[in-house]
Amino acid sequence: MNFRINESIEILERTPHTLGAFLTGLSNGWLHCNEGQGTWNADEVIGHLIDAEKTNWVPRIKTILDQGEDTSFPPFDRFAHLNQSEEKTVDQKLEEFKTLRAENISLIQRLIVSEQQFEWIGNHPAFGEVKLRELLSTWVVHDFTHISQIVRVMAERYRTDVGPWQEYLGILNRSK
Repeated sequence: MNFRINESIEILERTPHTLGAFLTGLSNGWLHCNEGQGTWNADEVIGHLIDAEKTNWVPRIKTILDQGEDTSFPPFDRFAHLNQSEEKTVDQKLEEFKTLRAENISLIQRLIVSEQQFEWIGNHPAFGEVKLRELLSTWVVHDFTHISQIVRVMAERYRTDVGPWQEYLGILNRSK
């Protein structure tokens, strides 16, 4: 088992800054490219991350800490961000994500006061019993997943433009 809360927080703290450094000020061509119908662009991924900060991670952490395994996690609609009509720029979304993430990290640092809490159990609607450490580990890997997704989608935009080098560019040769 590799989970360490301090190491998890190292990644969770860096994700908004990583995405901000990578995406701030980019043209719409980069921010709105995708891999085809039903896939997300960078702008939509940031919207998803914001929604998860508001309605996924902390509410589920609180469910485990306050109510335990007898209470199911609140539902999380992974696609809710696609139905929101807010007109914000990616830069505005990145700032919102940064603020929400900082608040959430501060909150979990106050709520989690002992190592024993990491073994406490909550009830996931699809998976059944899950431990707090599993939820926190998933939060970290969820960040990695979406950072990777953004980079992959943006690389895909230049698939045909790289010509014969495509063969040597691993990001373009992975199955989706």
